[in-house]
Amino acid sequence: MKTERLNNVIRKMSEHGLEQMIISSPASIFYLIGRWIESGERMLVLYINADGKCRLIINELFPLEDEPGIDKIVYNDREDPVEILSEIIEDKKVGIDKNWPSHFLIRLMEKKRGLSFQNGSPIIDEARMIKDAEEIQLMREASRVNDKVMEEIIPLIGQGYTEARVCKLLGDIYEKYGTASFSFHPLIAYGANAAEPHHESDNTALKNSDSVIIDIGGITKRYCSDMTRTVFFHQASEEAKEVYNIVLEANRRGIEAVKPGARCCDIDMSARKFIEDAGYGQYFIHRTGHNIGIDVHEFPDISSVNTMEVKPGMIFSVEPGIYLPGRLGVRIEDLVVVTESGYEVLNHYTKELQII
Repeated sequence: MKTERLNNVIRKMSEHGLEQMIISSPASIFYLIGRWIESGERMLVLYINADGKCRLIINELFPLEDEPGIDKIVYNDREDPVEILSEIIEDKKVGIDKNWPSHFLIRLMEKKRGLSFQNGSPIIDEARMIKDAEEIQLMREASRVNDKVMEEIIPLIGQGYTEARVCKLLGDIYEKYGTASFSFHPLIAYGANAAEPHHESDNTALKNSDSVIIDIGGITKRYCSDMTRTVFFHQASEEAKEVYNIVLEANRRGIEAVKPGARCCDIDMSARKFIEDAGYGQYFIHRTGHNIGIDVHEFPDISSVNTMEVKPGMIFSVEPGIYLPGRLGVRIEDLVVVTESGYEVLNHYTKELQII
């Protein structure tokens, strides 16, 4: 059990007026107990009471006998885990995280008519938002791997592989560095496809002067990396170079705006305004970033409408882009840690314009 993290969650429960909470997200359970459990369709719940007592309700197929400090209730497939939970939960308000399947929740509501329910997700989201020293180091390691993978994949792209083929090659490269899975399905986009921020990589082949967006990330020791670079095949037009340099400067300005007390919307605007002033504002069509950690997209986002102030320990992306429909796209993304006095950039692979 990660005692300090658990105590932080309990403090936040008190701030939100909750005395008990049900956590079911594998990522959040991992955050609190240090073990990853994928239970599939079987119920997995960490019950937390404000008095500090926790109980993990878990199927016998996922033994944790060697895990000290966790009070476990183990059930088998002949038993009803919702019934077990209903016997330990108190008849008062309970927080539920956003990932608990409704068929479990509805049955609990039917069994415990005296319960009232509250969205408990903000509690665990706020706790996970601030990374401790161990997590920051894990994020550094994950990002170092991502730098190495980017360094290896760009020359391979230059050999003329299709988008889909590059995605397959990426898996082998990540595995070489001990990273067995992606943070998200890789986004490899050529030419006009690069003008789609969430393009699904397909069998498109490279053409002369294509822009190439490479948005990749891997899960290393359960923590996600995420980075985007844009390169050009054989040559880059003057327009492409102009767009690239504007996005590069927007990325720099967004990062430079990061410091404790800065608002998420101000960081977004630092990048966005430069693109707008350059005449491309209508082509920057997404938020500037998102928090990241155990999950690739965590709370909060770095957007124009989020007035939250950033705090030391937060880790998020700064990823401005310009997308010219039917022609080209450019995105440059780095992960940054908010430090006590400013920021630390986790990605170190070059952002200089590259022609491959």
